[in-house]
Amino acid sequence: MAETTGDRPAGGQPAAAGGPGRVLVAVYGVFALAAGARAAVQLSTRFAEAPVAYLLSALAAAVYVVATVALARGGRRVALVAITVELVGVLVVGTLSLVDRAAFPDETVWSGYGRGYLFIPLVLPVVGLLYLRRATRTPSP
Repeated sequence: MAETTGDRPAGGQPAAAGGPGRVLVAVYGVFALAAGARAAVQLSTRFAEAPVAYLLSALAAAVYVVATVALARGGRRVALVAITVELVGVLVVGTLSLVDRAAFPDETVWSGYGRGYLFIPLVLPVVGLLYLRRATRTPSP
């Protein structure tokens, strides 16, 4: 287990210890649970109906888990990669789900840019990237 100094892990990157960082970690955690539960139900009960859509929901859940853990533990690079993958996924899947509806016979977390989740999947990675950018610029005490 890594030693910490205040809100900084031994690696020196700030963890999301308070304020907006905690809220961001909480929202990512909720989305990890929601996407994971949705994917588990879809994959176990209706996989044959829309395998690509359901596997994309599972991928979204995995990305949310990685982002949650990385933000909570101060893994800036891992969080940056996970959140960037999330943004690309939302944009690509969102666009494809609107252009080729037949390819997505059922919704994914990222379908229609996250319309089934009030577009939070589209906004969340933007907020996450802005948070990481701000956290990088904030001088350490």
